[in-house]
Amino acid sequence: MGTSFPRSFTALAGSNLAAQSAEQLSLAAVPLVAVLALGAGPGETGVLAAVQTLPFLLLSIPLGLLADRMSRRRLMLWAEALRALSLLALLAMVLSSRLSIAGLAILGFLGAVGTVGFSVAAPALIPALVPRELLGQANGRIELARSAAYAAGPALAGALVAWAGASAAFVLAAMLSASAVALLWRLTEPPRAPLPARHPMLEIRDGARFVWQQPYLRPMLLTGVAWNISWFVLQAAYVPYAVRVLGLNAQAVGITLAMYGVGMVVGALLASRVVGALPFGRAIQLGPAVSVLAAFTMVATLAVPTGALAATSFFLFGAGPIMWTITSTTLRQSITPGAMLGRVSSVFLTVNAGARPVGAALGALVGASWGEAACLWLAAAGFVLQAAVIFASSLSGLRRLPAPTH
Repeated sequence: MGTSFPRSFTALAGSNLAAQSAEQLSLAAVPLVAVLALGAGPGETGVLAAVQTLPFLLLSIPLGLLADRMSRRRLMLWAEALRALSLLALLAMVLSSRLSIAGLAILGFLGAVGTVGFSVAAPALIPALVPRELLGQANGRIELARSAAYAAGPALAGALVAWAGASAAFVLAAMLSASAVALLWRLTEPPRAPLPARHPMLEIRDGARFVWQQPYLRPMLLTGVAWNISWFVLQAAYVPYAVRVLGLNAQAVGITLAMYGVGMVVGALLASRVVGALPFGRAIQLGPAVSVLAAFTMVATLAVPTGALAATSFFLFGAGPIMWTITSTTLRQSITPGAMLGRVSSVFLTVNAGARPVGAALGALVGASWGEAACLWLAAAGFVLQAAVIFASSLSGLRRLPAPTH
């Protein structure tokens, strides 16, 4: 882009890339190790996945409060150091042949705590490191790193586990996490005025109330809830649907799923141009609109059962929503008072994380009762709902970033 960012943001961006890569590597390697080394079945891998989502529900808001109360750089350092230690412990378990589902679950939980701490502090720190006019580009760079890690991490983990054993995947993940800590150490955080002492519950209430009463944030929150429920309804049904109805083998299913990460990378690369070409409110609405197109592309596979259509659907699901993430995060940073950024970020993280198991359970129930096709239609209806919420909101008239709130 040719944009020159401050040195501290460059350190944050590099740390984010390393941290996201470490996370995606470990998230993919742990269930592979559980299946290959311990013979784990769907029940055990489901438990591992559930345990790794718990910190998002339980700790997002407390850590968001901490992000507003203490140095955000320090919180990220502690969080990433915890992830690095959990990865080293995983490596030690592999090398000592002491693997167990319980051990993988406990260490996966601790690693996810690090992810949550990093995730609530980073968006709150960015506005302090870059000028307001560069927020969109800064968020685009952060999301591009996440997209690249999402696209490459699972494939790299699978290759390492297959070619060199589980220890290689955890060695690389631990090295990446340690490098994220080193980059954060170089980051200089501008000083912030201390907040007056108040009861933590009052501060959490203030953050939630701000989100609910703010005319731009409330529809963004509701859109995120509807999107996550719909996405996990689709995820619950897709793999059996792809095998049974589309006739795809395991490799072909993997390729269609990988198109989601490819779409994320493409969307992140195009985001700055799209935002520059459209009124800001319309740029935010683009992601939900593309999600509707993606959902009905998947529904179209009921009439034309091909893997190419499914891959196109996942590509669109990656490209559109990543633009939503970049633009909505930029708006949230712009209109939220700096002293409240951690709590507001944590509200969004908690609500979105809470919507995911609801969607997965709903998908399992509908799929078991009426089949995978019903899940596809239900997901499509949910994506229409999330688009309707955001198009009916006051964001439709937003031409540029509003003035910041103090």
